[in-house]
Amino acid sequence: MILRTGLLNLILCTLPAASVWGQQAETPAKIPDFPVTLQQSVTAGKTPVGTKVQGKLTIATLLNGTVIPRSATLTGEVTESAAKTATDPSRLAIRMDSVQWKDGSTTIKVYFNGRYYPTVDEAGQDLQYGPPQPANRTWNGQGQYPDQNSHTYKPFPGSDADKGSAVPDTPASAMAKNSALMKDLEVLRDSDGTIVLTSKHANVKLERYTTYVVSTGDLVAQQK
Repeated sequence: MILRTGLLNLILCTLPAASVWGQQAETPAKIPDFPVTLQQSVTAGKTPVGTKVQGKLTIATLLNGTVIPRSATLTGEVTESAAKTATDPSRLAIRMDSVQWKDGSTTIKVYFNGRYYPTVDEAGQDLQYGPPQPANRTWNGQGQYPDQNSHTYKPFPGSDADKGSAVPDTPASAMAKNSALMKDLEVLRDSDGTIVLTSKHANVKLERYTTYVVSTGDLVAQQK
């Protein structure tokens, strides 16, 4: 009986804590993807290693239970920058180390992963002044809409009464809902976890005021 008890204690001591009572071992909190608008252009081979880089968070993001507000500032640096040669592709890596906002800050370790949010054209708002008006069967569609409470007719300022007042929708640029992989780009991960952007076609360039994705995410998933 004593031998059996001692053997059981030995087994319990050698097993991982997660295996003893069926508990699951804790896993590190997953760092989310950050949509970041770059505040300066960065070009492989032209921007030196060590150059400080900043970006503005485009959408409020939850990190370890804390909401990081929109427009928070992410700060980091260029960790690799090599121009394309006749035999080697260009290489660019940017690591973001911290994020600051009005009421706080935290350290992070995320990289630009080659994905960005394209801009798309959306129909603008109707530029006709005033709220929508009820239908008027006698209105000929020209000039300002007659006030239903007034017997006077007023054309638009500076316009002729005989000219149409239809104002076309004004297209506006907006950020696409889904990110896309940059063209002619291959994304690699070094042994230390660094995400490196490479291209055999041209020097990798990230444009100012473009919204990119920075993350530590799985590269296979990121490139789909």
